[in-house]
Amino acid sequence: RHPVVMLPALLAAAATLLVCAVIGTAFGLAWVWWAWVLSLGYLGWKVIAWSVEFFIVTEHRSMVVTGVLNRTVLMMPLGKVTDIELQRSVPGRMLGYGEFVIESAGQKKPLLHRVRFMPYPEQLYLECCSVVFSSEDESPD
Repeated sequence: RHPVVMLPALLAAAATLLVCAVIGTAFGLAWVWWAWVLSLGYLGWKVIAWSVEFFIVTEHRSMVVTGVLNRTVLMMPLGKVTDIELQRSVPGRMLGYGEFVIESAGQKKPLLHRVRFMPYPEQLYLECCSVVFSSEDESPD
């Protein structure tokens, strides 16, 4: 996924650094820096979680794999996929990410419906569409 998913944790670490610097300087409290260490730990955890997340499309199914200690795999057979839509917000266009909306047949609320913060969205969208819809376009000849 796109690195922008780590932005809230990065902003929290920067804000904690600023607050700790003000409180540590104004009141001379050295223990307040432990809050910054905790926010850095949170940021590190988010970086690790980001590095092990995957969106996979094979010729039979699409999957989203998430989680560090507890792995979660959301899966949808490609035979049930009826449409894939690419949505890009203004921040997504500026930062280079997009969102896939996957429509499926026979499921009112599928588990794998929205895949957010996809990097290189146009390229991945074209590749996913070619894999998902290639069997329908090919003639038996």
